[in-house]
Amino acid sequence: MSETAQSKAAPPGAPERPAGAAPPPGGSGAAPAGYRPAERSPLAVLTAPGRIAARAAANAVLIVIALAFLVPLLWLLFASVDPAAGMSVRFPEAPSLENFAAVLTTDITFRPLWNGLLLSGGSSLIAVAVATLAAYPLSRYNLRFKRPFLYTVLFTTGLPLTAIMVPVYGVFVQADLIDNQFATMLFMAATSLPFAIWLIKNFMDGVPISLEEAAWVDGASSWDALRLLVVPLMLPGMAVVAVFTFVQSWGNFFVPFILLLTPEYMPASVTIYTFFGQHGAVIYGQLAAFSLVYTVPAAALWLIASRAMGGAFAFGGALKG
Repeated sequence: MSETAQSKAAPPGAPERPAGAAPPPGGSGAAPAGYRPAERSPLAVLTAPGRIAARAAANAVLIVIALAFLVPLLWLLFASVDPAAGMSVRFPEAPSLENFAAVLTTDITFRPLWNGLLLSGGSSLIAVAVATLAAYPLSRYNLRFKRPFLYTVLFTTGLPLTAIMVPVYGVFVQADLIDNQFATMLFMAATSLPFAIWLIKNFMDGVPISLEEAAWVDGASSWDALRLLVVPLMLPGMAVVAVFTFVQSWGNFFVPFILLLTPEYMPASVTIYTFFGQHGAVIYGQLAAFSLVYTVPAAALWLIASRAMGGAFAFGGALKG
């Protein structure tokens, strides 16, 4: 073997570099002791036809999932303007606003929507306000019961309402609160509190405590620091929580159905089931039209909140100087 070949030979005991692998760092063809070539991912070893097949399979799965969401929406749009709407998804032969004219009345739509706005908006405001007050000490102070309390809050977020409605109904009956909109609003706010406390506490952790310390030095109280410093900086996060709690209450059927008795107090989430008649008869066109109207308040709130959340947590130069 020539001297040139011997100089290029790997030292004894060094691992062999597979054919086609990139040379090790350092510019020399010999691999240093302990060198291992980088492992290639399973997708990288696929041939060109294999990659094309895998990509086509992934796209097919995504298309099926997209159709599962798109087809009900198309049915909703087409059935709302079809006087003879049925279960099938088809473009109406003679589109008409007859279904909207039938449902846009005080008894069918406007009063239930107002009741829903009253219950959902009120419970959302109460939940955000109480959750902010509860999250402040959890975020700013080292309390002895802080960790167990947070674990309890996290556990209650997954507790189903059906597990507690029987004792709650008994309490409402004994306290003579059945068919009381304000009491129902308070209970709906209470069901949203665990989720709201957990979220607002996490948002509050992102607010620098040095701002409050500077305010305390200037003579501000904890309440002043929370009201004048923390809350304004947390408005985007509080808007997120308000939207989530509103949507949760807006679609809540079980609680108002159990705790409210008077038809004039029922929200739209309950009255939507009046379109399901006896013996399986359903007025599909009016159901679709009412469903579209029912989504307007939640969608409008999301659009308004998305503008408010545009700045997110831009503290800017709060910590400079």
